[in-house]
Amino acid sequence: MTPLPIVRSVPVLRVAIAAWRREGLTVGLVPTMGALHAGHLSLVTLIKSRCDRCVASLFVNPKQFAAHEDLGRYPRDEAGDAALLAAAGCDLLFAPPTEVMYPDSFSTSISVGGVSAPLEGEKRPQFFGGVATVVAKLLLQSLPDAAAFGKKDFQQLLVIRKLVADLDMPVEILAGETVRETDGLAMSSRNAYLSAQERAVAGRLNVIMREAVAAIEAGGAIAPALARAEADIRTAGFTGIDYVALHDEAAFEPIGTDALTSPARLLAAVQLGATRLIDNFPVTPDARA
Repeated sequence: MTPLPIVRSVPVLRVAIAAWRREGLTVGLVPTMGALHAGHLSLVTLIKSRCDRCVASLFVNPKQFAAHEDLGRYPRDEAGDAALLAAAGCDLLFAPPTEVMYPDSFSTSISVGGVSAPLEGEKRPQFFGGVATVVAKLLLQSLPDAAAFGKKDFQQLLVIRKLVADLDMPVEILAGETVRETDGLAMSSRNAYLSAQERAVAGRLNVIMREAVAAIEAGGAIAPALARAEADIRTAGFTGIDYVALHDEAAFEPIGTDALTSPARLLAAVQLGATRLIDNFPVTPDARA
């Protein structure tokens, strides 16, 4: 297999993309922080289904980590990631050092209001500002026709779509389905932190969430379904719950105690030892209502 070309500066990235543009080719982007798994690679497949060329970026973005979070120990394996991307059909890897993305003179940040405020915005107040800033930079650096993000980070997907819409960026944001392990656990780079015992517990999260989805979709009251899910999460052995919440998919507003009347998302963030896990599922109204 031909090694995947790797570029580390914006001018070289733009030269490569400009050459494709001169051939009349379309270009897509898959932003990543590395430690790749099948979920990331599915986004490469999604881009390749829509665009002639795929660029993946690999950058562990310090601006989306709080001081107490895992920036220093976040898994890194550029060579392994490059091999996986090449096998998946990626055409170019953009792997800039921190000083390229954030030189000493860098002093700009982007804040996306509204959709970023609840849930992750409350629990990780630095997170979405860092995400919006780095994604804006990556989109402007590469100027792709499309960029792909996973639905596993559903609120992040909405923030990025809002960013692109508000700033009139000429890029289509594609959403990839959540890729799961055989027991239903959503794939995540941070799953590598789990011990064998924790990994067995982690597989219960999606099961409990699916049970709550089924109860709500059957016309059950929302508040008791969410309370039952929280109780089951604690019983399963998770060590903390940041939230278990139901939000309207369109406006991302929380849905109260009445039966569901519009498409929604059940979202959860839980703690298992030193590892934080997130997941979400679509919830549709009871067709009989």
